[in-house]
Amino acid sequence: MEERILVVDDEKDICDILQFNLENEGYKVDLANSAEEALSILTDRHDLIILDVMMGGMSGFKMAERLRKEGKSVPIIFLTAKNTENDMLTGFSLGGDDYVSKPFSVKELIARVKSVLKRVRLNKKETQTLWQHEGLTIDILNNRVTIDDVEVTLTKKEFEILSLLSQTSPNVYTRSEILNQVWGDNEFVLDRTVDVHITRLRKKLGEYSSIIVNRSGFGYYLNSEPKTTE
Repeated sequence: MEERILVVDDEKDICDILQFNLENEGYKVDLANSAEEALSILTDRHDLIILDVMMGGMSGFKMAERLRKEGKSVPIIFLTAKNTENDMLTGFSLGGDDYVSKPFSVKELIARVKSVLKRVRLNKKETQTLWQHEGLTIDILNNRVTIDDVEVTLTKKEFEILSLLSQTSPNVYTRSEILNQVWGDNEFVLDRTVDVHITRLRKKLGEYSSIIVNRSGFGYYLNSEPKTTE
């Protein structure tokens, strides 16, 4: 899935450079030139914030502090012209995930971005093992799907698609992303293969078939608000 990054820096040149390089790596990038602007455009769809510390108006540290007080856990990589131990400790104490000093290497920053996002993905996979919506349960740990405690018989690929969508609900997965995640690069299959498996899944889910939604021109997602347990 295409991950979305919010870059917040009052230096337009830095924003433009980061946007160009991050988009070349396949990320979606939004830009803000102040903490105030960033707060106005930040959504749950953002997977990471690259946040300058020293800006006019609200500082990056203040913005991070506000986000954490509001219970928002979006990962943050701080950018700063300062390189002191106290600043680093402040950044981490405010819930920062990494800290990069200016001037920085774009390649190094991208490596840090990939590392943080990978860690977040792994943590999600480790913690989200049970997805529930009314009488439907997707037990990711034990590879089981039940409706009102009656097991639904799915093929391996069908379960993997449903598990994939449940772990990122309500984010959209494109057909290509589903193919890459479920079939991998070693199998030659067409986008139509995903549609066929989704049709079979909907039939097997019966009254819950409508939770798998096709967003025209984008892909598929689960349209519900599950209860997640560890």
